[in-house]
Amino acid sequence: MQTTKTNYGALSTLTTVFFFWGFIAAGNSIFIPFCKHYFDLDQFQSQLIDFAFYGAYYLGALGLFVFSTITRQDLVSTWGYKKSIVNGLLFSALGAAMMIVSVYLNVFAAMLFGLFIVALGFSLQQTAANPFMISLGDEKTGSNRINLGGGINSFGTTIGPVVVSLALFGSSAAVSDEMISELSLSKVIILYACVGCLFLGVAALFGFSKKVPAGKMDSVIPESEKAKKTMVMMLVVTGLLIACFAPVFNSYRSDEAKQLTELKGDLEQLILGEDNKPIENLTPAQEETKVRIQKEIHTIQTPLEQKRMLWLSGGILVVLGGILVANRSAKKNESGWGAMKYPQLSLGMLAIFVYVGVEVAIGSNLSELLKQPAFGELSSSETTPFIAMYWGSMMIGRWSGSINAFNLSKQAKMILRFIVPLVAFCIILGIFKLSGYRIDMLYWYIVCVLFQIAAFYVTNDKPAFSLALFGTLGFICVLTGLTTSGTVAIYAFLSAGLFCSTMWSCIFSLSLAGLGKYQAQGSGFLVMMILGGALIPPIQGKLSDIIEIQPSFIVGAICFAYITFFAIFVNKLLKKQGISLDSDVGSH
Repeated sequence: MQTTKTNYGALSTLTTVFFFWGFIAAGNSIFIPFCKHYFDLDQFQSQLIDFAFYGAYYLGALGLFVFSTITRQDLVSTWGYKKSIVNGLLFSALGAAMMIVSVYLNVFAAMLFGLFIVALGFSLQQTAANPFMISLGDEKTGSNRINLGGGINSFGTTIGPVVVSLALFGSSAAVSDEMISELSLSKVIILYACVGCLFLGVAALFGFSKKVPAGKMDSVIPESEKAKKTMVMMLVVTGLLIACFAPVFNSYRSDEAKQLTELKGDLEQLILGEDNKPIENLTPAQEETKVRIQKEIHTIQTPLEQKRMLWLSGGILVVLGGILVANRSAKKNESGWGAMKYPQLSLGMLAIFVYVGVEVAIGSNLSELLKQPAFGELSSSETTPFIAMYWGSMMIGRWSGSINAFNLSKQAKMILRFIVPLVAFCIILGIFKLSGYRIDMLYWYIVCVLFQIAAFYVTNDKPAFSLALFGTLGFICVLTGLTTSGTVAIYAFLSAGLFCSTMWSCIFSLSLAGLGKYQAQGSGFLVMMILGGALIPPIQGKLSDIIEIQPSFIVGAICFAYITFFAIFVNKLLKKQGISLDSDVGSH
């Protein structure tokens, strides 16, 4: 089903699906502080929204892999790309309906389950949409069409926080945290009713469109490409992950947790007045009681948080250890391991894991950071333009990458590579302005955008060089944010979005190079590693509960350091294998 002429009609329809992924995922960044306040969650519990959302990607991709391994039938190929995407959209609509039902039940766990179902649909859509993009024209320009989809995806991530914030908090940018406490979950009903209707609308548009081909492929998996050992390894990893996270979840129902809740309630009752503001002058007896309660809280909370952190860290080690052990075993005996025998894929799976993790963790924890006095002490709604600019930073870079999807001269592409990021930046500011948000603090962010443009020219679309440079710059940005405060630190953390923008396709290109017939299987393994978006944000959330929010961003620095290592090491590894990559850098 490969053609030399691009099917622009189908391409334009398919990009709507990319938009939804970004819109809903970035909207979580606004939904998180709302749920945290409404359900009285700590920072770790609020990050369970990301855990449910991105964990569904992993379990969805794992389910498809297990099914194909056992039956030797690729379900997506059997249905066809078109039907798979439609089924995924219908599944997401079901999840939106579950979200609405959970609102009536007023149960946070039920809301997480609804969001999990929405993301399961996304997992199926994404598994089909990326190869579908490639099949809609010449294979040589397939990555450019994925870049275009990534650019539309990033537009969704940019306006997602703004739209969700307006839906939940109203049109004013000056909504206070006190006003949030008075909000009814009925607004969430309206929001997800609209989202569900949009899912159904796009499913109908996609399903009945004559421009979109069925996209059916050979669904039989050759015996030589089966990976039963990898399947067993991934199932064992999944079981161990459950074993690591179960004690953390159960700890919130323990006697210690109940005692902490009571003590914190007593402390709040003691130090807050009728207007819900701290009482400035406590009596000596009240001060003594306050100190006593704080000591009791510390005595109980410190060991409890340390145990939780230990189990969460164990989950990360399970993923890292499982992949590395699998690759080591595959080197000794390749039979039954499939694509896992290639070291570039194994290391690339870890790179995707930490890339998605750091991308989501920064966006999801940014709101809490901006509430601190050193960062402006902003209300939840006032953080919206900053969160949107973070996701918009990825849109700026990805729009640059999508230029190659069009048939233009080299000179025109060079000019557009400078102009397009600036236009994207202006569009983002324009959206904020029309939404009624203050944008004066973001004007000088254009300096960071110009710096990224210069980096694009220097790397000249070379995947390994781009990934190494952008990983290094992301590492520097996080370190700057950790060691400074105010506008400089805010710009530094926002700039991490600029340097995340090109990483998805760079990692994919390096990981799949030289895999031959195992490329499709390897691509599925990489999609599983979106799991990083489920595990790393809660790790940072729990770390922030222990050492405060700003120092917790050290997690991002570690992630960027590994990505830089991966780019340098795998580039050398591929050269030893006689492989040279000159393809364009893309985006996710």
